[in-house]
Amino acid sequence: MRTAEIERNTKETQIKISLDLDGGEVKVSTGIGFFDHMLTAFGVHGGFGLNVQVTGDLEVDTHHTVEDTGIALGMAFKQALGDMGGINRYGSFYIPMDESLALCALDISNRPFLVFKANFNEERCGDYETCCTEEFFRAFAVNSGITLHINVLYGSNSHHEIEAIFKAFAHAMKIAVAKNNGGILSTKGVL
Repeated sequence: MRTAEIERNTKETQIKISLDLDGGEVKVSTGIGFFDHMLTAFGVHGGFGLNVQVTGDLEVDTHHTVEDTGIALGMAFKQALGDMGGINRYGSFYIPMDESLALCALDISNRPFLVFKANFNEERCGDYETCCTEEFFRAFAVNSGITLHINVLYGSNSHHEIEAIFKAFAHAMKIAVAKNNGGILSTKGVL
């Protein structure tokens, strides 16, 4: 059962996430249109069943909603992956989005780390603050136990750059969580 159910409630956000690594419906509602678009793209391109329902303090800004969603989604992946055995473990993917090109490379290693190389020309995409992109991925990496490298090699439109990141992330995760019919892919025998 490669599934997870996460509920996380704070004074800033209330989050419910259900995840199925092997597919299903994708339904996202965070109150931030662009972020919904990115998470929907992640679910669809990753081939994941994903239901994300978030209520956040958007009267402040988008930061808490975006970061806390990253925390909860990371927790969901960690729960769904269990001992992290029987999967490819590694994944990497390039995505071109018009003038932008993004790379995501990752290791499901139980060693959380983020390398994030991107500079966005625009401060916002709709109501979404572009600086929150790095916060989302840091929260995801720390709470999932995944080493995550993201690099926008070039681009000029922030919408295209961020969408390329989320789609590259989706495809890299799809590769990494795919079943390999083996044990834990480590010379140590444990992650």
